[in-house]
Amino acid sequence: MKNFKFLFIFTTTLAFTFASCSPDPEPIITVDSPVIENLKNGILNGKLEEDFTLDASISYTLSGSFLIDDGATLNVPAGTQITAAANGVDIFIAVLQGGKINVNGTDSSPVIMASSNGAPGDWGGLTLCGKATTTAGANATAEVGGFIYGGSTDNDSSGIIKNLVIRGTGAAINAESEYNGVSFYAVGSGTVVENLAVIDGADDGVEFFGGTVSVNNLYLENNEDDAIDWTEGWNGSVSNAYIVNTKADFSTVVEADKENGNPKLINLTAVSSVGGTALQFKKQSGATITGLSLLGYDVTVDMADEGPLANVIIDGATANPELSYNAPATVDISLFTWADAELSEVVDLSGTLNTTLTLDSSKRYRLSSSYIVEAGGKLVIPAGTKISARAGGVDVYLAVLIDGEIDIQGTPANPVVMSSTPGEPGDWGGLTICGKSSTTSGANSTAEVGGFIYGGTEDTDSSGSIKNLVIRGTGAAINSESEYNGISLYAVGSGTIIENVAIINGADDGIEFFGGTVSVTNIYLENNEDDSIDWTEGWNGTVTNTYISHTIENFSTAFEADKENRNPRFENVTAISTTGGIALQFKKQSGATINNLFLQGYETNIDMADEGPLANVIIDGVSAVLDAAYNTGTQVDISSWTWINAEL
Repeated sequence: MKNFKFLFIFTTTLAFTFASCSPDPEPIITVDSPVIENLKNGILNGKLEEDFTLDASISYTLSGSFLIDDGATLNVPAGTQITAAANGVDIFIAVLQGGKINVNGTDSSPVIMASSNGAPGDWGGLTLCGKATTTAGANATAEVGGFIYGGSTDNDSSGIIKNLVIRGTGAAINAESEYNGVSFYAVGSGTVVENLAVIDGADDGVEFFGGTVSVNNLYLENNEDDAIDWTEGWNGSVSNAYIVNTKADFSTVVEADKENGNPKLINLTAVSSVGGTALQFKKQSGATITGLSLLGYDVTVDMADEGPLANVIIDGATANPELSYNAPATVDISLFTWADAELSEVVDLSGTLNTTLTLDSSKRYRLSSSYIVEAGGKLVIPAGTKISARAGGVDVYLAVLIDGEIDIQGTPANPVVMSSTPGEPGDWGGLTICGKSSTTSGANSTAEVGGFIYGGTEDTDSSGSIKNLVIRGTGAAINSESEYNGISLYAVGSGTIIENVAIINGADDGIEFFGGTVSVTNIYLENNEDDSIDWTEGWNGTVTNTYISHTIENFSTAFEADKENRNPRFENVTAISTTGGIALQFKKQSGATINNLFLQGYETNIDMADEGPLANVIIDGVSAVLDAAYNTGTQVDISSWTWINAEL
């Protein structure tokens, strides 16, 4: 229905007629339709049946379904922001056949459509229905909204989309169907799509159902199903696509299905920190791909229904599932600075380093495998840097070898974070440092992790500096007897500085000292499943200000000491359990001097596992007592340790 216009004609019957007076003209009053009235008040809801231009100075709310009807055009100027109510499938924008949307964002003022939280599945996204060809035939019915699409006008235009950022889409219609970030139903080549970003969608980023439309400059981040999906013989192109996957259990980078319209993908870079499948082709589908760069995926090419590989041409040759296609990035992420003010390049860390490398905190780093700082190498990590570790178990770790250095320059306001994306125990191996200090295992010993060499006679040796570092999700198991720790310090010397470190959700120890003389100031250890602090081989450094939290069951201990006693010192120790367990365990002849100890919630406070001498354990100036409560010390105040909460 077109805009309501009501004509009111007022007729007045006069008791007296004046010959010298002409009758008053009949007034015409125009009343806007409810949809237009809503738009003027900043609300998108209903069906638009005439042209309308939004006002970028108004903050719009998408409160229900908003349809752009045949013959109507919605103009969206640069800088416009549309907040979608988080009400799932009832919230979407759809351009019907014959309707148009003109999104006129710019690099400096993109248009944004998002729920307030931007959470996956909050709303339905943007759907365009055109009149181009599709193997579903003319006047087909879309799975979303029951909209009609398809025809024979391949150069049909549904408008213009430039510099548009969409977040939080993918609301589920049912168990089999969901809305996408942008759904292109038989959209024609006359439609212009340039600079489109779809972020945090619960289903696909973009999906093409037939049609001939092409897209230039496409950024897709953490869409939980497929980043790019097509079916029904779509044969347009995508140029300069950059895909990021840092959330586990997504489906694919590309999913193609049904008939092969041979679409073109020109310069596609996809980066995963969580493995997964890159390119999947179902039935007879295919594509021609040039400029492909894949980093971090477990599967590069998957012919799901054993369709012909000859339908998939990559850089001039038939696709080969055995190839990694890990060429350097073919798309410059700086193309997408408009998509997110914090958007940054993803840089891979793997292999070895034997020179000095300074990371850039404005970029995002992915630890995809082992990264080893060799002798002569130095890794400098500025404040605020975030390193996402692939959840690849023992194959993913950071190691600093003898005569290598690491310089972590975090601050309380901008700590450095190293974590798998899920941050789950055992996701990756953690940080290992090897030094030349003394250890009872002797010089040039071999570490249980990585087979690295450690140990010597230089007790003042320095492996660098670590300040304000948060580590999550470590402890990958090597075998039934050995695991990586959050931080493993092998014969690290006293010249090494370690201050303000948090190790959270590790499957093994939080921190373990294998000999050495290194000391630590301010350490926070939460829910490490084996020992929070472990030492062996005669470590004799000092830890000042320790806070340990156990809220999970079946951890091993807060402290585990083993082998020879060189009397390490602990100043100010607080350990609190809500699940019982053992606090301090000493094996063989091990011991320590502990001042200001506070324990709470443990079933066993002191455990001399091998009946070693209690005299080796000095607590607040006297030998340890097995049945003492140790609950009168002053707790370590961590209220100012806000840096421990940092995440990726």
